Amino acid sequence: MLVAGAFSCKDEKPTFDAHGDTPTEAYKRLYAAVKSGNLNAIKAEMTKKSLDLNRMGAEKAGKTEDQQLMLGMTSTTYSDTLPEIRDERVKDNMGAVEVWNSKESKWNDLQFMIEDGKWKFAIGDAFAGTYHSPGRGRDQIEKAAANALHPPQTPIALNVNGPTP
Repeated sequence: MLVAGAFSCKDEKPTFDAHGDTPTEAYKRLYAAVKSGNLNAIKAEMTKKSLDLNRMGAEKAGKTEDQQLMLGMTSTTYSDTLPEIRDERVKDNMGAVEVWNSKESKWNDLQFMIEDGKWKFAIGDAFAGTYHSPGRGRDQIEKAAANALHPPQTPIALNVNGPTP
């Protein structure tokens, strides 16, 4: 009985199971849905807060929700072919991947969360403050390392009004 009691009192952390799904696979589904123009499939890849953000964005842009949603809420979907995806990071039910943005020639760090048992694009959760990053991405780390190796140089101020030797 003591052993059973000890196991029943331990602190249990919740487990986040997306049934083998990953943020990378979620991005691939989102990209395919945008390219096929399938609004229901696009909506299925978005968290509820992302759909709320889309609704607000559509109102501000003077578009319908569907018009706004057709782009998938990330410019990485403008690419004609599936962009390069790297650096998947996961912590609990939060995840992120870096996706190459060919339009802007840079890496975009995209947010994902498990909702309804699968990974979904969570840009709305990031804006709402309910998304917590699983850690810095490779692009951020590489830029920080480059800055550490080559810190900006402060120009030496010359006193041009001072006495001459």
